[in-house]
Amino acid sequence: MMGASEARIPATAAVLAGGRSMRMGVDKTLLLVDGEPLISRVAEAAAAVCERVAVVTNRPEALADAGLPAGVEVWIDEVAYQGPLGGLATALKNAPDEWVLALAADMPWLNPEVVRALWDAREGAQVVVPRTEKGVEPLLALYHRDCLPHARRVLETGRRRLVAMFPALAVREVDAETLRAVDPGLLSFVNVNTPEDLAEVRESAHEELQATSPAAVIEVGTRRGRRMPAERAVTINMNDAEIATVQATPADLEELAVGFLVSEGLLAVRDALQGIDVDHKRGLVYVRSAEAVPEDLVYRRRYITAGCGKGVTFASLGHTLGLEAVTDGTVVTADELYDLVGQMARGAALYRDTGGVHACALAREGRVLLVREDVGRHNAVDKVLGRAWLDRVSTEGAVLLTTGRISYEMAVKAAKAKVPVVVSRTAVTDLAADVAEAVGLTLVGYARGGKLVVYTNPYRVVEGRDAR
Repeated sequence: MMGASEARIPATAAVLAGGRSMRMGVDKTLLLVDGEPLISRVAEAAAAVCERVAVVTNRPEALADAGLPAGVEVWIDEVAYQGPLGGLATALKNAPDEWVLALAADMPWLNPEVVRALWDAREGAQVVVPRTEKGVEPLLALYHRDCLPHARRVLETGRRRLVAMFPALAVREVDAETLRAVDPGLLSFVNVNTPEDLAEVRESAHEELQATSPAAVIEVGTRRGRRMPAERAVTINMNDAEIATVQATPADLEELAVGFLVSEGLLAVRDALQGIDVDHKRGLVYVRSAEAVPEDLVYRRRYITAGCGKGVTFASLGHTLGLEAVTDGTVVTADELYDLVGQMARGAALYRDTGGVHACALAREGRVLLVREDVGRHNAVDKVLGRAWLDRVSTEGAVLLTTGRISYEMAVKAAKAKVPVVVSRTAVTDLAADVAEAVGLTLVGYARGGKLVVYTNPYRVVEGRDAR
């Protein structure tokens, strides 16, 4: 039996999901965070604190595979695309309770105790709204049914913002100090509006799971409705010799094969390339070149790398320390790197859909030129470098960006391509730093949340907005 502080409040939570997701480019409410659609996360959190939960939407068919909790109703907007105020009006009309909790459908960290704090402040009010350092938050607020006629009058004027009806109502604000007592980081007010926001939330969800979960959580389900990244065995052949088999996302396989062969030193002369044939059904790529495959290749030792998808390389750490130095004097600003990471995120469509792949990008002069994705971070690098090599795009003086950690084979690939700056949203390994110091690469890690860490050759990264 629930205690007094855990009892659900007699209110209807209305998850407003009628927006167009213009900044995301796809229906963000169905994007996955820790394997669960955003809208389902919000509905579950709301169900923990409110007696009734409903989703207000213009597209009920899109929710068929959203995995909404049992008992959650779906209400269709009276008038489509009237913004959050239109969604609230629909909720106020349909809700059986006096109070409606309006919730944005993209809040992954909703804390039920924040809702209870609002509920406790409702006496004498028609609207109870939080106020943080960023201002009032009308999409995590309580609205009395008395608000309905006011909402309709505002909509008749063509306005769609919730705050447009506030001057005519008794509004009670709950200050940030009160909210921080139950939600110290005010994480309840985090929204997912852009690909960068999504990347941050997914990273945080992963880190939180690792830090706080004492045991695995088992979910029994089906593949239906769960967008999963594809993974296949891909065998790379050069001049009828089998070179290697990698686990990869079965797209851009020409680039993958060429990038791998270039990184391994088997392809060097662009004009020597004679053709590429791909058998997608069987996962085979055949590269033909006037350059010969080394006779001793079959006897060379393969090294299994730290890359996901069984990364393979012929180069040991000892071999890589003999690489030619990267002496390019390219200088970039921290602001430019943050912007480039954002550009990469916006170009990573598969990551937005599945959350289970890595992205890699090649950039120059503040602009991302190429973005490729794969279940293996090293494969994503090969795809980018392979495309650049095929198109005769110089990688000298460029910036290589990745969502995955930079391990030693990633640093080697960059060094062979003469890319002076390599940036990751996550970690840099100590062996990668050893390679970078030896050959002159600048490695940057943890480029997210307004911060970054420059591990090697920091002279190439400066503060300010314009390094050129």
